[in-house]
Order: sequence, then C-alpha cells, then structure tokens
Amino acid sequence: MQYCSREGVLSEAYPDNLTSREVHVLKLVSAGLTNREIAESLGLSSRTVDAHLRSIFGKIGVGSRSAATRYAVEHGLV
Repeated sequence: MQYCSREGVLSEAYPDNLTSREVHVLKLVSAGLTNREIAESLGLSSRTVDAHLRSIFGKIGVGSRSAATRYAVEHGLV
C-alpha cells in the first residue's frame, strides 16, 4: 500500500504505523548493530536511537531486540 506524504511523494506504508526511519532503525537492530553503531551509521545521537527504539517497541508490542527482530522477519521488513 502506498500513500502520499506532505511532499506529495509516494511512500511505502509500514505495519503498525512505523515510520520509514523506525523501519530503518529496526533493520539495523535486526542486523545486530548496537545503538551506538546505529547512531553512527545514521548520523544520530545514541539518545535519538534510544527514543526510536522505545517508539518501535511500543508500536509493535515487544520488549526486546530479539522480539523486534522476529517481528521484522515475520513482516518482511528484513
């Protein structure tokens, strides 16, 4: 499914209202990267990565990185 963003560009809709940035972070978590490695890879602070992970975990209803990885696999995100 696709939708138009504010910029009028077609974007992919992700499950459980995940944003494209959250999906990107989730993919990196699923690849085994630490929060520090994710932050460096995306040019973010570790605190911002922590905030993204809290949001992701809340949206998908999990409490661990391994459960988030399982979710990503089951939903075809990785």
